[in-house]
Amino acid sequence: MAALPPEFRALLQAVIDFYEGRIARLENELAVVRAELEATRKTPRNSSLPPSSEHPHAKPVPQKPKSGKKPGGQPGHPKHERALIPAEECQQVVILKPAQCRRCGELLAGSDPQPLRHQVWDLPEIKPVVIEYRRHRLACPCCGETSCGELPPGVPHGQAGPRLVALTALLMGCFKQSKRRVALFLEQVLNQPCSPGWVVKLQNQATAALRPAYEELTAQLPTEAVLGIDESPTKEARQKSWLWTFVAGAYTLFALRTTRAATVLEELLGDTFDGVVNCDRAKMYWNQGRLQWCWAHLKRDFQALIDHPDHQVKRLGRDLMRPTKELFRHWARCRDGTITRRGFERLMQPIRKEIDGLLLRGAFSGNSKLAGMCEPLYDHREWLWTFLDVEGVEPTNNVSERALRPAVIWRKLSFGTQSAGGSRFVETILTVVETCHRQSRNSFEYLTAAIQARSTGQPVPSLLARA
Repeated sequence: MAALPPEFRALLQAVIDFYEGRIARLENELAVVRAELEATRKTPRNSSLPPSSEHPHAKPVPQKPKSGKKPGGQPGHPKHERALIPAEECQQVVILKPAQCRRCGELLAGSDPQPLRHQVWDLPEIKPVVIEYRRHRLACPCCGETSCGELPPGVPHGQAGPRLVALTALLMGCFKQSKRRVALFLEQVLNQPCSPGWVVKLQNQATAALRPAYEELTAQLPTEAVLGIDESPTKEARQKSWLWTFVAGAYTLFALRTTRAATVLEELLGDTFDGVVNCDRAKMYWNQGRLQWCWAHLKRDFQALIDHPDHQVKRLGRDLMRPTKELFRHWARCRDGTITRRGFERLMQPIRKEIDGLLLRGAFSGNSKLAGMCEPLYDHREWLWTFLDVEGVEPTNNVSERALRPAVIWRKLSFGTQSAGGSRFVETILTVVETCHRQSRNSFEYLTAAIQARSTGQPVPSLLARA
C-alpha cells in the first residue's frame, strides 16, 4: 500500500474505514435483535410447548443448589426388599442341609426350626397352548345330506384365543410397540408364530370386541357435570388429525378425528350437555356453555410477559404472576385439607379482584401486546373463576394433559395411524387402558373378558360398572 500514490491511498483508507464502521454498526444491531429474540423465545415455561421439545442441555440450571449427596438411597434409609411368599405357594422347595461340620468335619443331623429362606423368581419356558378341534363331516344314510360338527360356544373361528388377542392389543396400545415389534415378541418370547399382517387381524378383533364398551362411554359423556378436554395433533395416513381426550369423574375417553373444529364437541357432547368444560383458551370451546380456563396455561403466559423486552409488558407480567402464585398456594392448601373450602373462597376474594383489575389495566394500556391478551381474558373473566363458584372444578386442566401424555408418546413413536380402522383401534384401546387404570382394574383381564364375551355372544363388560 506504501507504493500507491498518496491520493489513492487516502481514498482506499476512506473506503476501508467506511465499511469497518458499517460492519460494526450491523454487528451491534444483530446483537440487539438476538437479545430480543432470546428474550421472547418460547420455552415450556412461558408457552404451551411440551417439556420434551426442549433439549436437556438447553434447560436452565435449577435454582435449588445440589446437596452433594450421591444418587440413590442414602445411608441409614429404611430397607425395602421383596417380601417372601409362603412356602406353599412356591412351585418347588429345595432343602439344603450341611453334611458335616465346617470346622472339625463331624457328621451333622437334624433340622433347623428356622432355616434361612432364599427365593428365586424366574419365568417358565413359554409355550402357547394349542387346542385342535376335529369337526367330523358325516353323511346321512337316509338322504345322503352331510352334516358337520359345530364348534363349542366360545371357541374362536380364527386361530387366536382371547388372551392372545388381548395381549396383542395391549402391546400396541399400552406398551407402544409397532406391529413388527409385536410380531417379533410373540415369535421370539412366546414361541407363537406371527406376522405383522396377522397382528392387524388381531387388532381388528380387539376393536370389534371393545367397541360396545367404548360407545357406552361416548353416550355417557353429555351427562357429566365436569369434563376436562384437551387435544393433540397427529396423523391419519397423510391427513392431519387430532387426538381428543375427555376426562370425566371415573373414566377417560379418547377420540381421533380429522378436524380440530367445534364440530367434534357437537358430535360427542350434543345439545344436552350443561356441565363445566375445563380446557385451555382455544376458541372451539367458547360455545360449549360454562368453561374453566386453565390457570397453568395462564401462568406460562404471564411468564412470557415477564420474559418480554418491553418494560411495560414485563411489569404487568410480574404484577399478574404474584397473585397467581398466591392462588396456587391457597388451592394446594384447600386440596390437602389444610384449609376448608369456605376459607379458600374467602382468601380468594381479594386475589380475584386484584387480577381482574390488572387485566383491565392491560386491556386499556395502549400496548398491543398486553391488550391482545388481556382484553379477551377480561371480557370472559367469569371463565377464570368457575372453580370458585362450582365445587368439584379444578383451576387447571392438568388431569387432561396427564391423560393425553401417554397418547402423545405413542404418536411420537408411531407417527400416527394409516387408516380409519387404525384410528378406531387407537382411540378404543387408549380409552380402555386409561379407564382401567383410573378404576384400578387389570386392563389385561378386562380385555380378555371382553373378547371372550364377544366370542360367546354375551354382553361386553361395562366400563361404567365401578363409576
